[in-house]
Amino acid sequence: MDFKKIMPLAVVGVLSAATTVGTLHYFDSKYDNNNKDFNYFHSSRKDAQFASLNNAAALGDDFVKASKTAVPAVVTIKNYQINAGRSRGMDQDLFEFFFGNPFGDSQRPRQTPKDMPSGLGSGVIISPDGYIITNNHVVANASKLEVVLSNKKTYIATLVGTDPSTDIALLKIEDKGLPYLNFANSNLVEVGQWVLAIGNPLGLNSTVTAGIISAKGRSIDLLSQQSKTPIESFIQTDAVINRGNSGGALINIHGDLIGINSAISSSTGYYEGYGFAVPSNLARKVVEDIKKFGLVQRGFLGVSNLDLSNEMLIRQYNQQYKTNIKPGSGVYVTNVADHSGALDAGIRKGDIITKIDGQNINNFADLSLAIGSKRPGDSVKVTYIRNGRETTTTVTLKDQQGNTKFRSKADLSVSEKLGADFQTLTDRDKVYFGIDSGVGVINVSESGLLASIGISEQNIITEINGKPINSKKDVERILKGYKGQVNVKYLDDNGRLTSRGFKMP
Repeated sequence: MDFKKIMPLAVVGVLSAATTVGTLHYFDSKYDNNNKDFNYFHSSRKDAQFASLNNAAALGDDFVKASKTAVPAVVTIKNYQINAGRSRGMDQDLFEFFFGNPFGDSQRPRQTPKDMPSGLGSGVIISPDGYIITNNHVVANASKLEVVLSNKKTYIATLVGTDPSTDIALLKIEDKGLPYLNFANSNLVEVGQWVLAIGNPLGLNSTVTAGIISAKGRSIDLLSQQSKTPIESFIQTDAVINRGNSGGALINIHGDLIGINSAISSSTGYYEGYGFAVPSNLARKVVEDIKKFGLVQRGFLGVSNLDLSNEMLIRQYNQQYKTNIKPGSGVYVTNVADHSGALDAGIRKGDIITKIDGQNINNFADLSLAIGSKRPGDSVKVTYIRNGRETTTTVTLKDQQGNTKFRSKADLSVSEKLGADFQTLTDRDKVYFGIDSGVGVINVSESGLLASIGISEQNIITEINGKPINSKKDVERILKGYKGQVNVKYLDDNGRLTSRGFKMP
C-alpha cells in the first residue's frame, strides 16, 4: 500500500503556536514606540494569548489526570509461541508492522528461544476481576500469554475468546481489585477532540502520547486478511502509535476508553502520522458476547454492496455491469442473499441504503459499524432510495446460517471450532506428496485451533488421533462431540510430516 507521509498534527500545533508567539513578539518590538493604536489593539491580543496559555495549562492538567487514571490499567502482553520461527501471512504483516519486535530488528529471528516471547503487545484491564481486552493479532498462535502490569506484577492469562472480524480478543487473569478503565460512548467522539494513546511501543512500558481524533469511520482494508466478514470503522488519530501499541488504550481527557489501538499505516513499520483504533462501542459489544456466550453473536443484513464514496469502484462497476451509478452518500446494493433479513424486508438489488436507525450511512464503514454492533434477532430501521423515492423498512437481522437466535460454542460445527475448512485430495495429489491419506487445509482462521499449533493455508492433514483422514466428513466424524486432547499429523510448509496437539473444548 502507498501511504502518504505527513507531519503529526500535534507537532504542527506546537509549531503553529511558536510561530504565532514569535509573530506577536515581532510586532511588539517593531511597533511599540511608533503606533499607539496598534499597541492598544495588540494588548488585547496579548490578553488572548495569555488566556490561551492558561487554557493550555488547564488542558495539560487534564492530560495528567487522565494519564494517572489510565496508565495502571494498561498492561504488557507477552506472546509465547510453539512455532515462533514461522512468519507468514497475517502473522507477519500485523505482527511485524503493528505488533512488532520491541528490540527494533528489521525482522524477527527465525527461531525464538522458548523462554523469550515471540512478541510484545498491549492490553487494557476492563474490570476489577481481571478481564483484559486486546487485539486478536496480539494473541494469535500463542501457546502461552503473560500479562505484566505497570507495577511489574506478572500473571499467566487465559484466552477467553477472539474475534478476527474486529481484531478484538478477551483475556482473563486471576486477581481482584485491579485498576480498570470504563468504556465511553464512541458514537459521541468528535473529529478534533483531544485524545491520549497509552501502551508499550517498541518495548517502552507505559508510554503516553497525545493527539486529536483525525477522522472517524475509516476502512483501511486490513482485517480482510484474517476474516471473511471484516468490520472496519476505525477511529483515526495522530497520537503517536508504534509497534507494540496494539491492544492499548485510546482515551479521552476524562480517562475513559474510546478505542483499542490496532494499527498504523506506514511504509516503514514506524509511525508516520496515521494510527487506527477499534471504536469502544464495537469493542465492548464483542467482549460482552465472548464473556456471556463464548463467541460473538453477529447479525447480518444480508446484502452485498458498493461504496458510493469510492469513485474508482463505481467506475469499475459501471464498466463491468453497464450501469450508470453516480458517486454520493450511501451504499448501493449489488446483491441480496437468499433467506436474509434484507430480502424478507423488501430490500432489492439496485437500492441505495442511506440510513440505519436514522443515522446517516455515507460509506461501507458506516454500514459495517451500524450492523456489526447488532446481534441476530435485533431489528433495525433501514432507509433506502429506489427509483428516486425514499423508503424506510424494518429488518430483522440473522446470522450467517439464517438464524435469529443466539448460538453457543456447542452449536458450532467442527470446522468452525477448528478454524478451517477442508478440501479432498486427488489420488494424483497423494502420489505427488508421498502420502496414503490426507485433506488440504483451506480458509484458515488465525484465531482457530489449527492455527494455534502452526497449521497454515494449504498444509495437508493426514491423520487425526491416529486415524487416516481423506475428507471433511472424516474430520467431522472423528471430532464431532469430542472433548479432550487431539493429535494432528500433517505436512508443514516445508513438506515435513509433523505431529502436534491441542485440546478440543
